[in-house]
Amino acid sequence: MEIKKSWVVNTPISHRGLHNFEFPENSLPAFKNSVDHGFAIELDVRIIDDHTIVVFHDDKLSRMTDCDGYVSNLKSSDLKDIKLQKTEYGIPTFEQVLETVNGQVPILIELKKAEKSFALEEKLLDMLKSYSGDYAVESFDPFSMEYFYNYAPQILRGQLSTYFRRTDSDTSRRDRARMKKLKFNDYSHPDFIAYNVANLPNKYVRNAGLPVIAWTIKSELQLQKAAGLCDNYIFEGFIPQPLTDTENI
Repeated sequence: MEIKKSWVVNTPISHRGLHNFEFPENSLPAFKNSVDHGFAIELDVRIIDDHTIVVFHDDKLSRMTDCDGYVSNLKSSDLKDIKLQKTEYGIPTFEQVLETVNGQVPILIELKKAEKSFALEEKLLDMLKSYSGDYAVESFDPFSMEYFYNYAPQILRGQLSTYFRRTDSDTSRRDRARMKKLKFNDYSHPDFIAYNVANLPNKYVRNAGLPVIAWTIKSELQLQKAAGLCDNYIFEGFIPQPLTDTENI
């Protein structure tokens, strides 16, 4: 699929699903809510102890649940006992999400790395082979995207980046600077750049010459300010209204 004509640059993307006070982020009802509104879905995947892929953003459980510890230490049998933000909804497996979305809207899959191996990429790619809906992958880790470039180059890839803080990454200061400047693009071979809207515009994105997804837009006002800085956007906290001039975003 040609990137300039794909959903990646033409369909607004809900951040961790269309979540709200009732439906927690990265939950099945948040994803269904996004489907009902016709928005694409951005979500986060991690691999847990028994090699099940789950949809969860943080490396630790504490912010989103009443439990403590690392998500990577969970087994699938633990998931039924963990609830998101004191609701009835639990941490979904990626398989459950694919069944729920079922190709009705596109999915932007962010890979969250907790290991140096490519177990997550390998398992994810195997699962996606039988999925008929639209999807793309993205990661801050350029070597994760390099894996897809090598083994499934037909899948659209995005390089995530931002102006990193010291606490934002386990990588070295030198590598954070290189990631900020998109210096790893020769490894990841991205089809698009997903960059923090707070750091747009910048010369690194401009010099990359690739379609840009801005993250994360949190209001209509911020959306209007982002006009002309990106080709598409990831949003949360509001339902964006259709733009009359789609060429501005």
